[in-house]
Amino acid sequence: MLRLTKKADYGLMAVKLLAEHWLRQPDEANRALSAKDIADAYHIPPQLLAKILQTLARTGILVSHAGIYGGYSLARNPESITAFEIIRAIDGPLFITSCITVNGNCDLVGTCTIKEPLSKVNDSIREVLTKIRMIDMCEPPVGTAHGHEKTELVTLDTHSH
Repeated sequence: MLRLTKKADYGLMAVKLLAEHWLRQPDEANRALSAKDIADAYHIPPQLLAKILQTLARTGILVSHAGIYGGYSLARNPESITAFEIIRAIDGPLFITSCITVNGNCDLVGTCTIKEPLSKVNDSIREVLTKIRMIDMCEPPVGTAHGHEKTELVTLDTHSH
């Protein structure tokens, strides 16, 4: 079974909350939320969330704000942030098998018969996660709409004809 790590789940939840806050706060100065506020909202262990938020800030998805009213905010519009980039920032490159890695192929590359089909599955998953934008995951502010078409979620068809 394919499964996201808890860290990736928490990262997606945190960025979703920050995206909803972004939509409700027209004033850029008020867009930051503290790590504690985010942890409390979803009952996420605060120390783990702090590490996740720092990782997302290092990769340019979030901005860290220092000071008494500091915290984290999105580095850019939630319309341009995808689920794929959040998962990749937290968990690294997405591979469903250990044979397809950043460093190349495994020792069985010459005799392997499943690498190519699984590579297609991997590409399909990446494509679906890239189409999911954070703004699509948000609840719109009361009385408003996002003002754009929602991205359709695509079902994965791993059967080739």
